[in-house]
Amino acid sequence: MTPAELSARILDIVNALVASREGTVSVSIDDVRLDRPKNRDHGDWASSVALKIAKPLGSNPREIATALAEGIAKVDGVASVDVAGPGFINITLDAAAAGALAKSIVEQGAAYGTSDGLAGQKINLEFVSANPTGPLHIGHTRWAALGDSLGRVLRAAGADVTNEFYINDAGNQMNNFGASILAAAKGEPTPENGYPGQYVTDLAKGVLELEPNLLELDDETALALARELGYQLQLQEIKDSLARFNVEFDVWFSERTLHEGNPSAIDRAVDRLREQGHVYDEDDAIWVRTTDFGDDKDRVIKRGNGIYTYFAADAAYYLSKTDRGFNHKIYLLGADHHGYVHRIKAIAGASGEDPQKDVEVLIGQLVSINGAKLSKRAGNIIELNDLQAWLGTDALRYSLARYPADSPLTLDPEVLQRRTNDNPVFYVQYAHARTNQVSRNAEAAGVSRDTFDASLLSHETESILLGSLAEFPRIVLQAAELREPHRVARYAEELAGAYHRWYDNCRVTPQGDAPVEAVHGTRLWLNDATGQVLRNALDLLGVDAPERM
Repeated sequence: MTPAELSARILDIVNALVASREGTVSVSIDDVRLDRPKNRDHGDWASSVALKIAKPLGSNPREIATALAEGIAKVDGVASVDVAGPGFINITLDAAAAGALAKSIVEQGAAYGTSDGLAGQKINLEFVSANPTGPLHIGHTRWAALGDSLGRVLRAAGADVTNEFYINDAGNQMNNFGASILAAAKGEPTPENGYPGQYVTDLAKGVLELEPNLLELDDETALALARELGYQLQLQEIKDSLARFNVEFDVWFSERTLHEGNPSAIDRAVDRLREQGHVYDEDDAIWVRTTDFGDDKDRVIKRGNGIYTYFAADAAYYLSKTDRGFNHKIYLLGADHHGYVHRIKAIAGASGEDPQKDVEVLIGQLVSINGAKLSKRAGNIIELNDLQAWLGTDALRYSLARYPADSPLTLDPEVLQRRTNDNPVFYVQYAHARTNQVSRNAEAAGVSRDTFDASLLSHETESILLGSLAEFPRIVLQAAELREPHRVARYAEELAGAYHRWYDNCRVTPQGDAPVEAVHGTRLWLNDATGQVLRNALDLLGVDAPERM
């Protein structure tokens, strides 16, 4: 019996009790969500629903809990029910009901852990969004790992998610970028406000390969061509770096498109904000009254000289997400973007949306890696490419995803490169590889999954392992709802620990010449179920699940 199935039965019992007492309290499936007791002596599952409904029913929680316990005790698969404290209901399943989960997990495969908890939400998830004027660095690396993992858990929870990369390919920075490439092609020093580094020289070589006659063109044409070709080369490198990091984007949105056309998307955005009554003219400039939505000051959207501000592009971009049908937008931004929160919230409010409901801005903290060296190509940053080559995709992605985004983070490369249990990613991957080794050994010993008797999974470590496996769907949904994929990583480590303890106590293959018994085949189901859940968890983190280590 899965926790979801038990919760559904309890909901029926609660609703029947409410109806019998002519109560008007509304109870949802969330109200009967089950928790694992910290003390295993308190049973397999605990419910606090009695504390939630007692007051509306005009009774005390313990009396309500006692009444509910009578009905829960009659549910097939429930061995015993106890009422504890002020009204907590502790439920113990019989071995067969608890063990049936192992077979169910194997049969569900990759679908186990998914739900429809966030069904109906169409989410635009924007992260990384680096300037296409240089390689990705360590800050982008953290957001790439977290953003991609967040997208995966949101999809697992039933949301319709689009991963989006906003390409900052407009403005003077692109002119400076093009001038830097052209200067490198000519063998000249980097211009003022330009981009230094070997990578610019490499881009210049690439541009000359694509356009051998570049230096024979007039300066204006040469600059435009160097800027465009260098941009395309650098953007492709960014895409390749992210692909190697197991990060895929559904949409690459170019800022330049917001400035194109007459009227442009930015012109139309200003008109739409004006229609909502939040735009005014003052001092020859056009302003948005963002203070109406918690901003510390109103924002200029168009200067007196007729030039739009960055705020104008932000507004047009936000509205483009709305126009594409996204009823929820999530922005993942770096630690230096705190001021951006009020701006985006204000744009949402000024466009007629709910700033508290329709948009989220998550701010991440800095990350450092002991001993990491500045890029030889870029000179002043630590590159994603270098980190990946040094530590590997799995160690880097797992380590970055196992901490909350808002916590500063320093990683120890010596730990991440160890093949020992104090390296979290190795610990989890080794557990998965061990489940595969056990399956191979079982096959060689003649153990198969032809036999399954859930009642045989009665060892204490089996009860603990089954309880951990049962938690996975709740953990995934919680990680999605709270935007905290690190919960999946920490869960995987706990599951790996429960599996290793079970492995030390329960054999899947018979010893010596002993015959194969039903318990061996049943334990093989449990072994394979654990491997499946570890695989599903690692996939949500974008990390490989090796079959051998």
